[in-house]
Amino acid sequence: MGANWIRRGKFRDSVASERPVANADKGNIAVDGARKKSGNRARNRVIMAIGCFMGIYAIIGGRLVYYAAQGGEDADYHGPAVQNLASRPDILDRNGEVLATDIKTFSLFAEPKRIVDPDETIELLSTVLPNLDWEATYRKLKSGAGFVWIKRGLTPRQQSQVMALGLPGVGFRTEKTRFYPGGPTASHILGLVNIDNQGIAGMEKYIDSQGLTDLQSTGLAVQQGLEPVKLSIDLRVQHVVRDELVQAMQRYRAIAAGAVVLNAKTGEVMAMASVPDFDPNNPVNALDKDRLNRMSAGTYEMGSTIKSFTTAMALDSGKFTLQSKIDASRPLRVGRQTIHDFHGKGRVLTLPEVFIYSSNIGSGHEANVVGIEGHRAFLKKVGLLDRMQTELPEVARPVEPRVWKKVHSMTIAFGHGMMTTPLQTAVGAAALMNGGKLIEPTFLPRTQEQADAVAKQVIHPQVSEDMRYLYRLNATAPGGSGKRATVPGYRVGGKTGTAEKVVNGRYSKDVRFNAFLAAFPMDDPTYIVLTIIDEPKPEEGKAAATAGLNAAPMAANIIRRSAAFLGVKPDFGQETAPMLVSYEIND
Repeated sequence: MGANWIRRGKFRDSVASERPVANADKGNIAVDGARKKSGNRARNRVIMAIGCFMGIYAIIGGRLVYYAAQGGEDADYHGPAVQNLASRPDILDRNGEVLATDIKTFSLFAEPKRIVDPDETIELLSTVLPNLDWEATYRKLKSGAGFVWIKRGLTPRQQSQVMALGLPGVGFRTEKTRFYPGGPTASHILGLVNIDNQGIAGMEKYIDSQGLTDLQSTGLAVQQGLEPVKLSIDLRVQHVVRDELVQAMQRYRAIAAGAVVLNAKTGEVMAMASVPDFDPNNPVNALDKDRLNRMSAGTYEMGSTIKSFTTAMALDSGKFTLQSKIDASRPLRVGRQTIHDFHGKGRVLTLPEVFIYSSNIGSGHEANVVGIEGHRAFLKKVGLLDRMQTELPEVARPVEPRVWKKVHSMTIAFGHGMMTTPLQTAVGAAALMNGGKLIEPTFLPRTQEQADAVAKQVIHPQVSEDMRYLYRLNATAPGGSGKRATVPGYRVGGKTGTAEKVVNGRYSKDVRFNAFLAAFPMDDPTYIVLTIIDEPKPEEGKAAATAGLNAAPMAANIIRRSAAFLGVKPDFGQETAPMLVSYEIND
């Protein structure tokens, strides 16, 4: 069988070898044609494959561009990141001390689509975050969303502990958080930011309104490109003011206290505080009713401190001088109202005596002589009846009678019947001390030239000189209510204000709002200090709780501790300098 196979093979070979040459050539041509056809097909296949791959990559690239522009399926994941990472400028005091700055923190997020077991995830997270809201977190993890926040503002330690849990679908995002090194020291001035680092109160809100929000929305708010914002505040004086207020609340068992230190020549607020306050680093109680910024956002009947303006009005009208005499021998009756003096002298008083004895009757007579229209026009001119203009957003509008009648004018003359903010009262008093120029307050640095450009002359300079004399007299003369505000070497002058508060629609004899309006040094007043204390109780061992016993000592303590920081040098030589002395008129 093998031989036959050999023979058939040899036979085929011999036959093939004996074929004509022409037939061999035809065979070669056919083979070449077949090869060309197969080569073209292969080449076409390669071209088609390349085209397909290019088409696929083009589609993928197009989808990537689309998702980059639209957010794709994971829009929820990328959405919150833009503004959270936006920076804010540092806030500095006038000496360059940092009041507010940005720090990096870590925020915990989850991708519910990747969460395998929400219950186990929450249980493990709660071992690190014990205050985690289980119910709310469970709803988030079961939502199927692409991105949800779990906890904002974690500490580095919390971050490392959560990372150690190794939970799938859980991650961190680095964010900017506002940090206030001084805690509550200047909280009402600095204000607050929200969870997205946007200003919502105080100077933080003001900064946003000046263009920071626009920078953040365009992604241009980066830390390196933001200039620090310098305030007029002196952190040293601010600390003194707040410390004295906290002590005063405890000493006089009051419900609140406040103070402001104002540059009378430039309008710069050097310090301002109101307690109770809050810690902007943990503002859980910032919106509580008792945390109100009483200095600019609260309105009050300022009591006898308003007699400063009544006296200045009387002098500026030209109808009174320091030698004028006013009959305060008997109560003043207006319609059904009877005006009494707290410590009446029962006789004719000189105008300086009306001021230092704080005579309600005398002040009523001054307002009556000037007239209703003149009285209201003067208070409006010195800024007590309009909403104050300044950078701080929290500013209340004063309250006055809708229609002024004679009784309103006479009671407002001694501080009842009109409500204004303590800061406005200090600003108006500055005009009485600085030569008669009303300068709107500012929480930003202001030069003397800038202050002169915005100042308005509201009273005659001679009236300002007379008021400086009366302020100093009230702190040095026998019977003056400002004696407890004196600070050796600093020539302090001022006016007390003890206002009865309205309880159940009537003025209460036992519930008071006290204030003291001080200026120093009185030979050339540079600073105004206004202190307030709400519902003080008598100090231990004393029977009364009038402003001279609490608000005046508060002002003295602030001046004593902060005058050196303000650059005021003590001058003990002027303490015994002779002054014009008021005299009494006997009936």
